[in-house]
Amino acid sequence: MLNHHSKMPVKRTSNNAKSQRVFGQTRKPSKMFRVGLYARVSTLDQQTLPMQIRAMRDYANKRGWTIVVQVKEVGSGGAERELRQQMLDAARRREIDVVLVWRLDRWGRSLMDLVATLQELTDLNVSFVSLTEALDLTTSTGRAMAGMLAVFAAFEHDILRERVRAGLAYAKQNGKKLGRPATAALHAAQIRKQHRDGISKSEIARRLHIGRTSVRRILQATTARKVQ
Repeated sequence: MLNHHSKMPVKRTSNNAKSQRVFGQTRKPSKMFRVGLYARVSTLDQQTLPMQIRAMRDYANKRGWTIVVQVKEVGSGGAERELRQQMLDAARRREIDVVLVWRLDRWGRSLMDLVATLQELTDLNVSFVSLTEALDLTTSTGRAMAGMLAVFAAFEHDILRERVRAGLAYAKQNGKKLGRPATAALHAAQIRKQHRDGISKSEIARRLHIGRTSVRRILQATTARKVQ
């Protein structure tokens, strides 16, 4: 006789177990990233520096990241970003996991420079996030966007190379002499005379305002001709 009061055993899933699964896959615990903040402004726009820092600090705090490096730089245009090197050095020493910037042009001097530094960070297993463009290399979408930047950089490089070639060809057609002027060769006779007079190579270079390498090259060529 069937006992209506008996119940089939039910396998219960705890709320904690559910919370560890997303779309049927186990959710990985979020990593506590160490982040470096890089802020840069032009010499005429320094008032925006606190705003950049504040926005980046808020973003890092919301994501639970630990701020370990903060670099502020003031410069103009495409000038060398000397303090940016501190952030790259920190990445090479494995002191940070993410570089956070306000905008892409704050970090890269050009598209090619941007792609080159992003590639180095990727090779170091360091991510990169730009707030304004929502570029986040901690995500697969962000990494795909970085790949597109690399394609555009290669395209830009090819265009510049073709322009240089076209310019050289045009100059040759119009009889323009290319390359650096042979300033040292113009002083060959003086170099040989002064050397015969016992003047040192460095002193000859100083007197004629040319490089010591040029002086040595001309004297070596003179010696080779004598041997022949």
